[in-house]
Amino acid sequence: MGNNSAVLIDQSSSFSFRVLITQERWIEVGRILVTGLIALLYWQQLVPIQILWIAIAIGLYPLFKTGLMDLIYERKVGTEIFVTIATLVAVLGGETVAGAVLMVIILIAEFIAELNMDRARASIKSLIGSVPQVALKRSAEGEREVAINQLIAGDIVLVRAGEKIPVDGSIVGGAASINEAPITGESLPKDKSTGDLVFAGTIVASGAIDIKTEKVGSDTTFARIIGLVENAEATQAPVQKLADKVASWLIPVIFVFLIAVYFVTRDVRMIVTLLIFTSPAELGLATPLVMIAAIARAARHGILVKGGLYLESLAKVDVMVFDKTGTLTANKPEVVRVEVGDSRFTEMELLSLAAAADRRSAHPLAKAVVDYATLKQVNAPEPDQYEQLQGRGVIATVTGRKVLVGNAALLQENGVQLTAAIESGGLTPVHVAVDGQFAGVIFIADLLRPGAREALVRLKETGVKRIVMLTGDNEATAQAVARDLGVDEVRANLLPEDKVKAIKELKKQGHRVAMIGDGINDAPALASADVGIAMGGGGTQSALEAADIVLMTDDLSKIVSARAIARRAYRTIQENLFVGVGVVHVLGITAALLGWIGPIQAALIHLGPDILVFVNSAKLLRVRIDGI
Repeated sequence: MGNNSAVLIDQSSSFSFRVLITQERWIEVGRILVTGLIALLYWQQLVPIQILWIAIAIGLYPLFKTGLMDLIYERKVGTEIFVTIATLVAVLGGETVAGAVLMVIILIAEFIAELNMDRARASIKSLIGSVPQVALKRSAEGEREVAINQLIAGDIVLVRAGEKIPVDGSIVGGAASINEAPITGESLPKDKSTGDLVFAGTIVASGAIDIKTEKVGSDTTFARIIGLVENAEATQAPVQKLADKVASWLIPVIFVFLIAVYFVTRDVRMIVTLLIFTSPAELGLATPLVMIAAIARAARHGILVKGGLYLESLAKVDVMVFDKTGTLTANKPEVVRVEVGDSRFTEMELLSLAAAADRRSAHPLAKAVVDYATLKQVNAPEPDQYEQLQGRGVIATVTGRKVLVGNAALLQENGVQLTAAIESGGLTPVHVAVDGQFAGVIFIADLLRPGAREALVRLKETGVKRIVMLTGDNEATAQAVARDLGVDEVRANLLPEDKVKAIKELKKQGHRVAMIGDGINDAPALASADVGIAMGGGGTQSALEAADIVLMTDDLSKIVSARAIARRAYRTIQENLFVGVGVVHVLGITAALLGWIGPIQAALIHLGPDILVFVNSAKLLRVRIDGI
């Protein structure tokens, strides 16, 4: 991101960290300090043991309460119950100071964990930005400042240089350079003028604009982004579910192990020490903090991830499937020539009929035909009847004539004879038939999306084994695009259901598949893949809802960034589990069984992996990641 965005992020992040220290947090700090101070005073024989018991009870209360709630409502023996039992065993076994120190250290670890977790959650908003709570409304009576919740659709608001846009809407006056980094992650401002869409939360870098309000509050793109990313935490990754499951059955096993050790050794001191090192606290923390941090990091770059499940899936993907039009190509098709195939029509008459049939279609190729007719000042009357066939084209009645406009399959399925397949290099042929007779072809070119080839190369460098392109376009055009991009496999002339079948076929072969499309026409295919990625979700409700991951700009390098973040997050979880949980705990248990360390040393050593897990996870918010 650019320097301006980085400054905003740093300022908002520091602010978020300050506001995390709430009154409840100060109470927790006080509880930890009081318990630790009294333990120190007792150790120096300055207070009686009864005072220490009271301090332990005060410190233990929140742990016991949380653990009991988990046990009652979730039937789960959590870390809090585990620590409560360990502390009580230490106190009853005569290791009161060790129990107090253990409890204080666990309270510190819990405090750090909660603070880091809340900081990661808060960074979602602070990294994306914030929306003003007031707006300058313009009306016949003049300008006045009003609360956002008082605005309605159709209101005009004025936004000047340096101010944040408070609503989603369209510019009806003025021009401005707008920093859309809070929505798209793009650092370079975009020049916008009358008719252009703007989003709440973005910043007017220069100029001034009047905006006609279309959406406010929770309906804005910004609010939907915040909601999606905040709710992402609820969608657990498989590795997180596994960690929770392991923790749930590991605790009973640990208790059986400790009882066996006690019957053999009768050494309470050793049992307390082992209790410290067999605590599964880090196992429960190794994954969620990583996922929240990774999701927040992705959001900063204009990548919306709807849950840890999809991050893990993206990290493991080995086949990436791309739609062609609007994904690998720029989705700005233009007519390059018209060829008449029936002497009954001139070139302009053919164009008029085709444009009339395509008038109601939202397909990019249809729009290109209509735009070309407008450019040539050709009249395109409103069709009398109209039907759009997905993956084929349109059938319409224009001035009493039945007109078919689409691919060769559309004509053939409707009994129109074609002597041979019409091809022209990398151009897309749009076939036209009138009253059951082939009438001609309109050739359309769609430029490759900038940076597409480089993005595919970089994806392969990350371990993607196959790049597949699925398209409803003809074989010749598809192959020409594939050659230019270095695509491994092409499947052309596909209907939406054919794309779904292709993805299911790849999954049956044992591949983990990601599908990248536009989030609207490719919704079934996006849903069928292990992870669906929608391109260009800025302001598009359907794109935000259709896919598991949404790229807020039509920039293929964002897919490389998303993959890089996902792989780094998965690697971080593995580091947490191996080093923070595995190595330290195995060595600690071994040292305890050999009698090399006691409870206090164990409690101090135990703090190490806690801090390691927290720091290693939270660094995802800042650390440099290759591919971003």
